[in-house]
Amino acid sequence: MKVRNVFGLCVLVAGVIFTGAIHAGETPLSIAGVTVTPHMMLDSMRYARVPEPAVGARVQIFLLNDASEPLVMNGQTRTLFNGKTPGELLDSKAWAWHDTPSATPGECIAVPSGALTLWTFNSRVTEYGTGGRVRIEAGPEGNPCLLKEISLDKPLYWLSAVTFLAPENAIQPDSMVVHIANASNAPVEIKSCRLWLPQDPKSPRVLIPQAPLQSLEMFNGHTTIPANDRGGFSVKTGPLPLTYTVAEVILSKAGGDTFSIWGYLRIKPERFDISGGWVNGKGNPITSEVFLKALKRLYINTAHLGITPGYSDTALYEKYPIKYFGGMTPIETYDTDAMIPKIHALEFLGEPQYGGGRPVPPQEVWEKLHPYATTRLATTITNSEERIWRDYAGLSDFPHYDAYRVTAPSADAWRKYDRWGKKKIGWGAPLETIGDMCRSMRELSRPMPCAIWSQGPHEGWDRYGGRKRTSPTPDEIRLQAYHALSTRITSLYWFNLSLKTLVEWRDTLDELGRIGREMRLLDEFLLEGDTYSFERIVHGKNGWDWDLASVCGPRAALLFALDLDYTPDPDEKVFKFGPPRKAKWHFQLPAYLQDIKEVFRIDADGVYDVKWSKEDNGIEIREKASRVVVYVATPNPNLRASIDEKRQKLIAGEIALQFDAARNDADFQALEQLKESIK
Repeated sequence: MKVRNVFGLCVLVAGVIFTGAIHAGETPLSIAGVTVTPHMMLDSMRYARVPEPAVGARVQIFLLNDASEPLVMNGQTRTLFNGKTPGELLDSKAWAWHDTPSATPGECIAVPSGALTLWTFNSRVTEYGTGGRVRIEAGPEGNPCLLKEISLDKPLYWLSAVTFLAPENAIQPDSMVVHIANASNAPVEIKSCRLWLPQDPKSPRVLIPQAPLQSLEMFNGHTTIPANDRGGFSVKTGPLPLTYTVAEVILSKAGGDTFSIWGYLRIKPERFDISGGWVNGKGNPITSEVFLKALKRLYINTAHLGITPGYSDTALYEKYPIKYFGGMTPIETYDTDAMIPKIHALEFLGEPQYGGGRPVPPQEVWEKLHPYATTRLATTITNSEERIWRDYAGLSDFPHYDAYRVTAPSADAWRKYDRWGKKKIGWGAPLETIGDMCRSMRELSRPMPCAIWSQGPHEGWDRYGGRKRTSPTPDEIRLQAYHALSTRITSLYWFNLSLKTLVEWRDTLDELGRIGREMRLLDEFLLEGDTYSFERIVHGKNGWDWDLASVCGPRAALLFALDLDYTPDPDEKVFKFGPPRKAKWHFQLPAYLQDIKEVFRIDADGVYDVKWSKEDNGIEIREKASRVVVYVATPNPNLRASIDEKRQKLIAGEIALQFDAARNDADFQALEQLKESIK
């Protein structure tokens, strides 16, 4: 029986699994692997209500058809988990969402012999969380095609980040970087990797094994990942289709026992995009070259807009290209070879945790996103509240969150923070909780990439807690952005660079431009890297000193020191930082980056020497600093020159634009006049 004929049987065999020539006693479905991603919840956030405990997990079950004939499943296929149907588990709130066959009652899939499919459930209770045991039964009662009990063990090994990279403007990625976490007490060796790909992109959950990838480039030659460390490899894959894949990495323990770790994610060329938010519509003349120059000077290459007459169909788009980010409808207009390089991602659900007043249940979010699985466009959702966003974990290809720390609406209760002792404030929250939330979202979403809405200037916020300034200061903007960058986000969206905002908050434009230039200096290392270490140092003069974080990859480690010794000014009601102070920091590095040859500091203005030494599986840096400090530690002595060359090219591009509203009064007046002309 050929697979193409099996689909014709779906209507005839509704409610059962058709297995062709399966002999009595056989169970054609076996479990090739299980990936458990434990839920987590931060203890640094403060809420008006005590959150529920984070006892669930996102569980992916990789199912292999061991039979000699194709296996058919549809929405009526009987599936039980500890004796309960997925619908019953949703109704009892034991699960938040799932994608087992009953989630798509109108669909049918045929899994060929030797192919994979997978089921995911995102649980909310201990029974289906880390440490639980789940008995799975699928198929006709009395003659199941799967009958297996699985243990949802706390993972010791996992794919921490899987990133697909592509040449500039290419549609298809042709290489992959894989980071692996070893949380066990013994070393493991990386043996091989293969991808499982759909035969038909219209059936992305039926995956065929590909040949093992050849010539894995282990990070700096390190095939072994030590105990409680991280490692990985990069590999040339050849052009990959823009669909979903299962990445299977085979590891071995001492003694030769091998095992696989698994991840299911969308193949998309990862690029670090910087969004200006909603730059189109009333009061935002996207058809104006003056406005487009102002955005380009801030390194904006993405925004919440779609094809726009007067911009998209003119030379302005070629000169000032901005990637589309939004609903992308009708899909057939956007899902084309010509349009794909111009698109950042799909975004049409808003903030489903709030849903315009009624939270959209996670299963309903899955149902709204599911039709896009057969397109070539990556989906996103905007998470809002860390207290419960674990229920939405895994729903989209590129999750991000939307939370700001000063003079803005918030999900957390700002007056409940005791960050500054008895001093309670209603106009702001600890800036470092941006990084905390990023780490939460990343761990819930691994190995998928994550982005963030970062607080920029915005003309639309009201006064909070007596604060007169209704937008963040340049320092507040910088610290929020860098707390996110230090966790290895791969795109950043400013909220919200409207024309009115740029005119009203001119004092922030220089900082936005500097951060933009710095992100372009760091972007390649954020894309190929993975978060590694994090330490919060709390023994400074005011009890809070520094956040130390690192993003490590095969060529270098980005090392971040972020100032925690700031205070809420009682008169201006803004966060203020002190002058540079002496510091001594130790950054631990993975085994594959122990042979560091050079360490240097970078910012928008230059590349600088630093005092450093090798110390205890890492390096020690001595510095006098405040606010944000970023270092590059590398085994490549030539990397410093190439980064500075890139910086010079960025500056040359800024000069060639001949527009700088932050420093040039005539340019700023042009923005003011444009704003007045469209009142």
